[in-house]
Formats: sequence, structure tokens, C-alpha cells
Amino acid sequence: MLLCKDKIYLALNTALSTGADFAEVFVERTLNKTISMISRGSSSNIDSIVDRTISGIGIRAYKDLRSAYSSTSDFSIDGIKRCAESVASSISDSSRLVSDFYLTERVNTNIHKIKVVPSSVRNVFKVDLLKSALAAATNRDSKITQVMGTYLDVDRNILVANSEGLLTTDRQIRVRMSVNAVASDNGECQTGSCSPGRSMGLELFDSITPSDIGNEAARSALVKLSAPYCKAGVFPVAIENGFGGVIFHESTGHSLEASSVAYSNSEFTGKIGEKIANEKVTAIDDGTIANAWGSVNIDDEGTPTERKVLIENGILKRYMVDRFNGRRMNMPSSGSARRQDFSFCPTSRMTNTFIAAGNDEDEDIISSIEYGIYARKMGGGSVNPMTGAFNFAVDEAYMIEKGKITYPVRGCSLIGKGSEVIKNIDMVGKHLLTGQGMCGSSSGSIPTDVGQPLIRVKSITVGGR
Repeated sequence: MLLCKDKIYLALNTALSTGADFAEVFVERTLNKTISMISRGSSSNIDSIVDRTISGIGIRAYKDLRSAYSSTSDFSIDGIKRCAESVASSISDSSRLVSDFYLTERVNTNIHKIKVVPSSVRNVFKVDLLKSALAAATNRDSKITQVMGTYLDVDRNILVANSEGLLTTDRQIRVRMSVNAVASDNGECQTGSCSPGRSMGLELFDSITPSDIGNEAARSALVKLSAPYCKAGVFPVAIENGFGGVIFHESTGHSLEASSVAYSNSEFTGKIGEKIANEKVTAIDDGTIANAWGSVNIDDEGTPTERKVLIENGILKRYMVDRFNGRRMNMPSSGSARRQDFSFCPTSRMTNTFIAAGNDEDEDIISSIEYGIYARKMGGGSVNPMTGAFNFAVDEAYMIEKGKITYPVRGCSLIGKGSEVIKNIDMVGKHLLTGQGMCGSSSGSIPTDVGQPLIRVKSITVGGR
């Protein structure tokens, strides 16, 4: 066990000692390994190998709608007591008798079967995986002048205990490889990337080979190298499946998190039961998908994750709720509390969030657009949850002319408002895929999956030249 029961009781009772009605202890020990390589021409070199251990305790207490949090990496009795006292003093300066509670351990069902634990594999094997990816990218075309690759594995062990008697643990293992390729010609440079990841061990590379990853990064860079700049205007846009789902994640998903909704900082506050999207849109956040990048058995408050239908046929059904913001909203936790590590207080966050498959054929979606944009790969973006205003870069885009995909363009971005774009999604394809990313918010950076089938947005502002 990451922390003995005597120390857990000490932390909880001390945090409760000034009148809090709930206390929680979060303990973490995480091993991170990152290997970075760079290739120029025929030469590949290891840039760095970093092993990092994250180990610490977070203690939190509530009193009504007040919350206090503190963390420490000191596992001694004195260190834990000081941390808990700082939480208690933030709740009140009075004292009270602490109610008795008894910790009962709950064993969770592990939905993520791990075949090859990363920490059991030598670095040389992981380096060889990276070399294979970089070689595939470099050898694709002489215009690929530089390739950078990163291998990541994470072995996260957590313990959660609280004054309601919960005591539970989880082990979360994930692996990811990221390749970035640079294509150069006549003084012009463009980059392409590919970054798959899963909540699994080294068996990830049985289904997604390093060569596939390298080839995709190089292909994307080469496509953009000779592409003209995109024209600005208001057009219909077809957004491809997989990481295309980032547009829903950013434009709408963040506005459905209780961290925004509970404080009326979301354009969707108080709209459950209302139609907020086109009837073709059903959106889901599902933390229970086996081995998916954003899945966990339990959230960082110890609540089992759920499959949550957020929007069903255009109707808003649910929010993503953590324990504390659930108090404000009079709603139970939906297993949505997440944090980067013990030094962050958890809050409501997404897991695997996607637009569900629809009934439209991909060919019909493309042929329905007389003149517009085909967004094959989305890039990064940002959103204001209060207003829903967003701005996304399109990493790989093509023109659609007379219902056919014609030539690639670059410098394309999508600009709009979340409440408007989900109303303008009027065609939804059948082939759902997901893409992996890291989502940053008030509780730090966490792994999330985004996804969708091919969709059509009938009208959206396209930034370009």
C-alpha cells in the first residue's frame, strides 16, 4: 500500500479537526520514462533519456461550499500532519470532536489488460522502436531533412481515501510515441506529426508499428510543402474522423465540465433538457473504454468512471461532474475528477470524448459541398468556456470543389462559437475513430482521447489569406 492506514487516519482526522464535513487523502507514486531522438539525414542520435519519479500526498477538506487543499512530498508523520493542519486552518480556526469512521478497502475491476509492463523492458528495446520510426520517416523522401521522435511510458499508482470510509487504489499504465518530421525544399519548411498512445504496455506497437508512425508524420509534412495558402471566408467544412474530434472537445466539451457550469461560466449552464445541437449530434464522454488513452478505472477522487451521454440527438443530457462542484450543482459525481499529479487539486475533466457515429456516407458528405474545406487533420486550439469562442489550426487541409477533394492548402484555421458550431453539424458519418492528446486546465495536463466520424459543418468562418 502507498501509505499505511495509521497515516491515512492521521491525515483525515487532522483535516477534519476544525469543522470540515468531508476530508480526502490522495497518494501517488508515478514512474515516467521519456526517450527523445533526433535524425538528420542518415544520422540518428539519442537526445535524452529521462526517468522521473513523482511521489507525494494531497489532502483536501470541505465545509459546505468551501474547499481547502494542500500537498506534500514528505511522507513522515510530521510532514503529513503539517500538510493536514494547513488544510484544517484554511477551513476554520475552531476545533471539534471528529466523528468516527472506518476505512473499508474497495478493489476495482481493471479494464486495462497489460501484456508487457514498460518498466520490465530495457531501454535498448525502446530506443530501437524509436530508431525504426525515425528511419521510416527519413527514408520516405529526400525532402525530409529532420525527424524528431519521443517515446513515453507512464506507470501511475494512486491511493484515494476519504472520511466516508473509502479506501481504494489503482494502477494506470500508458505508452505513447510521437514523431515530428520536417520537409524542406527551396528554402521552404513544413512539419508533420503522428502521436498515437494507449492505456497499455509495449504491446501498443503490435497494432501500430513505429514505421507506420514515422511514415504518417513524413507524409503529412510533404503534403504541406507545396501547398498554397488557404483563402479566408465563410464555407462549409468537412472535418475528418480521429483527432478531428478536438473541435468538439474544445468548442463544447470544456463548457460541459462542472468546473465551468457550477459557476455559471459556461454558455450551457442550466440547459439540461434543451436542444443545444443539431439532432444528428450525439456526444459521449466515456472513461470505461478498455485501453483507451483517456480511460481510467477510477477518477482521482476514487469514483469509478462512467459512460456519459452528454448530448443525445441534439438534447443536452448531462454534465461532467466532480465531487466538490457536484455539491454546488446538487448532482452526484460522474467519475470525472482528474488531476495531473498530487500537487494539483482535482476538478471535472474529460476522458474519451467523441461525437458518436451517424448514418451519413462519407462520399455523400464530400459530394454535398460545392466549395469548401476538407480538414483531414486538426491541430491545436483554444476556447473560452464562458462564451464558447474558439480558434483552431487545421494541420492538414484540402479544397473541396464541385463535390470533390482537389488540392492541399495551408495556413487554414477554423473560428467560431461552440453553441453555433454544434448546431451547424448537419451530416455525421459512420466511421468513428479517435486521436490522442494532452488537455491542459486548472488541474494540470492530463491524457484525453478525442474522436468523431467524418462530419460536415454547414457554415463556419475559415481563417486564411
